[in-house]
Amino acid sequence: MEHLAWFGWIPINEFLAFSYYNSYVVSMIPPLTIIAESPWDVLPAGIYPATMTEVEQSFGYNHHRKALFQGLLEGSAALAKAGCKTVYLDGSFVTGKPRPCDYDACWDPAGVSGDLLDPVFLDFSNGRSSQKQRFVGEFFPSSMRSGAAPFVEFFQVEKHSGKKKGILSISIAADALVLRRLG
Repeated sequence: MEHLAWFGWIPINEFLAFSYYNSYVVSMIPPLTIIAESPWDVLPAGIYPATMTEVEQSFGYNHHRKALFQGLLEGSAALAKAGCKTVYLDGSFVTGKPRPCDYDACWDPAGVSGDLLDPVFLDFSNGRSSQKQRFVGEFFPSSMRSGAAPFVEFFQVEKHSGKKKGILSISIAADALVLRRLG
């Protein structure tokens, strides 16, 4: 039997099995980029898949942001319970702004059961105050329009410069943190 002397007497087949283990975690969220006329760095143009864990690690870096993240997680769990599969995340929460006021999200209505959907997700009265009070952020159906564009497209325009920017796509139906929240 072959052994590796420099590791002591470890059989080579055990060493090879051990050596293929990879403990690196790679985030699919790209680094923020500068857009002229934007007060904060933003995601580069595109829609980037992310897990809630990646969102928390990338954007939940202070007490205030952690509170916003908990609201996003709670809202996403309520949407997943109704059959929603995807949430798109935008707003100053996914920028370089140190203390964002809230986050903006839109959810894909495909497969959502109206009977299971919490009515708060369709209450846009008083500046969406009921959503902000409960989730510390706002949720819009992705197909709902803001002006000429559906929210999922509207979210990809930086409001100060009018230039393209990125958003995150979270598959909440399969997300470990969301599923854990559902119990």
